[in-house]
Amino acid sequence: MDEPLKILLCEDEENLGNILQELLQSKKFAVTLCTDGDQGWEAFKSAKYDLCLLDIMMPKRDGLTLAKDIRSLSADVPIIFLTALGMRENILEGFRSGADDYITKPFSMEELLLRIEAILRRTIKHEGEKEPQRVYQLGRYIFNTTTQTLSLGETSRRLTTKECELLSLLCLFANQTLERSHALNVIWGLTEPTGGHENSFSQRSMDVYVTKLRRMLDADPRVEIKNVHGKGYKLVIPTEA
Repeated sequence: MDEPLKILLCEDEENLGNILQELLQSKKFAVTLCTDGDQGWEAFKSAKYDLCLLDIMMPKRDGLTLAKDIRSLSADVPIIFLTALGMRENILEGFRSGADDYITKPFSMEELLLRIEAILRRTIKHEGEKEPQRVYQLGRYIFNTTTQTLSLGETSRRLTTKECELLSLLCLFANQTLERSHALNVIWGLTEPTGGHENSFSQRSMDVYVTKLRRMLDADPRVEIKNVHGKGYKLVIPTEA
């Protein structure tokens, strides 16, 4: 029988921590719950985890510091932040500290599980596989999130930060729907679905970036960014048989 995937959950709010632990255990994950950052750090040093779920505002050692400490030992373990801090600068700081995803409270349990599943599909190593990399194979293209480059054969182009952030999100949800609201939250810092000028401008801006990415990827007809009516976008890429 396969060993259950191990999740390190660091959440100082007792009720939420217990609810998340029970939910994840019901999905057959092995969950270690820690209530402060120091506990989380000691737990991470003493065991191997497949995923880390970190609150940011924790006592003793905050989640950003803990994420950086975890990255000093492992460049590859996925990290998802769970936090009430939803401002754009908070989100970007989270990604700079080493996060793979960032979920603002309150969130639905269904959304959390979908995010976890999406990340684990791309990061869990099976026997004989190489260490995971921050590089995506998109048909004939190679997308390197570290160098912010998109390469086709010998030709390579450097993406802007916004282009890289958006394509990274699309890759994270490859062959699934990336909701517009999530992309607007993470990249443009909009946490409320308002109809104001800033929201309209940011949505138009995202549409422009999607158009740019489509042009960059148009040399391989198997790679496509589709509109999902009323929801968002889907990056369609070929999958190995």
